[in-house]
Amino acid sequence: MRLQLCAVGRIRKGPERALLEDYLTRFDRAGKQLFLGPCSEHEIDDRKATSAGAQGEALLRAVPSGAVLLALDERGQQMTSPEFAAWLARARDRGISDLAIVIGGADGLAEQVVARADQQLSLGGMVWPHRLARVMIAEQLYRAATILAGSPYHRT
Repeated sequence: MRLQLCAVGRIRKGPERALLEDYLTRFDRAGKQLFLGPCSEHEIDDRKATSAGAQGEALLRAVPSGAVLLALDERGQQMTSPEFAAWLARARDRGISDLAIVIGGADGLAEQVVARADQQLSLGGMVWPHRLARVMIAEQLYRAATILAGSPYHRT
């Protein structure tokens, strides 16, 4: 199952970019044997799409046709890491070929994106900067792959 991380805003060089690339590389390596990945990244330029509606349209254009859409939204379902790993495995086992994970801009996701989403996921009750949310979901993808592979990375 191919994954696409679609997010509003750019992460330039720096610690967030380094962490994001590290976790996506780890996920691609760990997920390969599990038929998960690769995970590519698509950034929406928030200087061109300045409103939540314009950002939503750009995000939806970035989602591959027929992909399952997972929207990061504060009103979404909270999952433990093992629950998220199981959710990914079920999507893969149902024959889903593309999964798009979308992260909105400073004003959140436009309603048209939330309405199109097959699943909404919350990273918790706190609000996180969008650059950190992208790193956090990349780490959770890697963690999910290690859980499914039986690796000791995730300790309970």
